Amino acid sequence: MKVFVTYRIPEIGLRELKKRFEVFVNEKDELLKKEEIIELARDADALITLLADTIDREVIDNLKNLKIIANYAVGYNNIDVDYAKQKGILVTNTPDVLTETTADLAWALLLSVARRIVEADKFVREGKFKGWRPELLLGDDVFGKTLGVIGFGRIGQAVAKRALGFNMKVLYYSRTRKSEELERRLNATYVSLEELLKSSDFITIHTPLTKETYHLIDRKEFEIMKDGSYLINTSRGPVVNEKELVNALKSGKIKGAALDVFENEPEVTSELLQMDNVVLAPHIGSASVETREKMALMVVENVIAALDGLRPPNLVPELKLS
Repeated sequence: MKVFVTYRIPEIGLRELKKRFEVFVNEKDELLKKEEIIELARDADALITLLADTIDREVIDNLKNLKIIANYAVGYNNIDVDYAKQKGILVTNTPDVLTETTADLAWALLLSVARRIVEADKFVREGKFKGWRPELLLGDDVFGKTLGVIGFGRIGQAVAKRALGFNMKVLYYSRTRKSEELERRLNATYVSLEELLKSSDFITIHTPLTKETYHLIDRKEFEIMKDGSYLINTSRGPVVNEKELVNALKSGKIKGAALDVFENEPEVTSELLQMDNVVLAPHIGSASVETREKMALMVVENVIAALDGLRPPNLVPELKLS
């Protein structure tokens, strides 16, 4: 059986695949176009994809032998899951494994924008540091402030847990309220989105991208936000209207932003590139050696199960009840 990998994943995963199957890997350091995937994976039994790969009806219809699409990501909005289901094709992802790693990055971004770390690094490298000054690169304290967490799944909860060490008040908004025991353990209070926006000094987003969360943070939401607050996004770019984010930053309504994802990724709105009060990262939420290797092994486990005629352990939720 043949496995096609649209972009090279960690070697630990490829080695395991090669023990069982013919494995073809895109070795180019660039993403494949949809037409290239169709051409190169035409006779593949399994397709290992990235979140940036568009796997729509056209791709699915042209891969006649396909039994599984194994996404090397937690998200899977790049795949037409409903159509794959109609065709009897399994779809899997890599849930849970990157929770702590992404929460770490969210905090790294939060601290970086609050304390102007990127600006400070650039300042030193450019030879501008001439000694300590009372008002040099003043940032904002994090300790004791209010953290608003939008989306309170595993990652949102992991971010809130870290806030305990900073003695922060935690507000959260989620589709469903969590248990009183969890709220007590994380010192978290369930509020409406409006209340969270009005009251939070730092707002961090951890929602999936759905029809409901597209532009969840738009002009109205920026207007509601507390003056001088900060926005951190490590979820999905289109959850935030980037044009309105730029406007909120330019007007001074919010004091800064830190982004690991972008609305039209990999493109970044040009104004953001010019702003010193914005920290930008290239979608590295899960980018630790340990986590990326675990993701590779999860993908392999899903592929092996599917090609052995078994139920993969990480079917996406839409297929779990099938």
